[in-house]
Amino acid sequence: MKAIVLVGGFGTRLRPLTLSTPKQMLPVVNRPMIERVVENLAAGGVTDAVLSLGYRPDAFIDRYPNGVCAGVRLHYAVEPAPLDTAGAIRFAALHARLDETFVVLNGDVLTDLDLTEVIAMHRDRGAEATIVLTPVEDPSRYGVVPTDDNGLVLGFIEKPPRDQAPTNWINAGTYVFEPSVIDRIPGGRKVSIERETFPALVLDHTLYAMRSNVYWVDAGTPATYLEVNLDLLDGKRGAPESGIDSRTSIAATAKVLRSVIGSGATIGADAEIIDSVVMSGVRINPRAVVRDSIVGVGVTIGGGASVTALSVIGDGETVEPGASLEGARLPSSNGES
Repeated sequence: MKAIVLVGGFGTRLRPLTLSTPKQMLPVVNRPMIERVVENLAAGGVTDAVLSLGYRPDAFIDRYPNGVCAGVRLHYAVEPAPLDTAGAIRFAALHARLDETFVVLNGDVLTDLDLTEVIAMHRDRGAEATIVLTPVEDPSRYGVVPTDDNGLVLGFIEKPPRDQAPTNWINAGTYVFEPSVIDRIPGGRKVSIERETFPALVLDHTLYAMRSNVYWVDAGTPATYLEVNLDLLDGKRGAPESGIDSRTSIAATAKVLRSVIGSGATIGADAEIIDSVVMSGVRINPRAVVRDSIVGVGVTIGGGASVTALSVIGDGETVEPGASLEGARLPSSNGES
């Protein structure tokens, strides 16, 4: 089984962390996110994964020079220009010459989904395409996907008012496709899988969906990126993982609770790190506080400074001694994707 992993986006919702690093290369408990994504593919029987690349492709190619990640053979398809979701899938599929049933997934989704179940349903229904759905509390932020009792998709309803949504099941970003889906995607322009390709499949009654209640998080925002790290510490995805890299220096009087501390980080006396991600090479000086926040590579937090309320400090930045940052972005940036 082969898969296409969509990792070409700019990751603007995670800026400033992604100003120099693609979001799928950001660490999740000290391992790149892409490794955890591909690991789940391997568990589902995938042997080859095509990374659909756009933004900073060299970050992936340089990290895996032998072309293997989590035991899966990697192939690289670098878009010459952004082609949107369906366009990227078409480009990668043609690049890899996929001519059998294949898997597609968003590279910023972390899930415990059993791919073998999805593939089995896809084949049982004789589907042209099968998508996975996950439940959410507030469907008004998403495109909801009503189905019949057999899983046939009846339509896509984009961001309905909460009290008018026909279902709370949304597109979870994992698909199983037949090669014929690629023939439906026009070349030479941007094409959205959600707005063009899936509605066409619905009209032809060839799109099915499988509902899944397993662990699922879109790690594309600071809040959800922090969440997936803390979930691993809490044991929500198997045995709890240790978040503290062995190559760190933590003062005896420092307090580190429910946090990830990356390689080469130094935590000074009486500093407090709580419910946070601190990446490699960070220096946190005495009496500084980092709570519910994300600190990028090589950052310096001055003595007595406070970084709280989902602040995000970009690589190499300095927080001045005694500064108080709440919900801050350093450096500041705008944009969504």
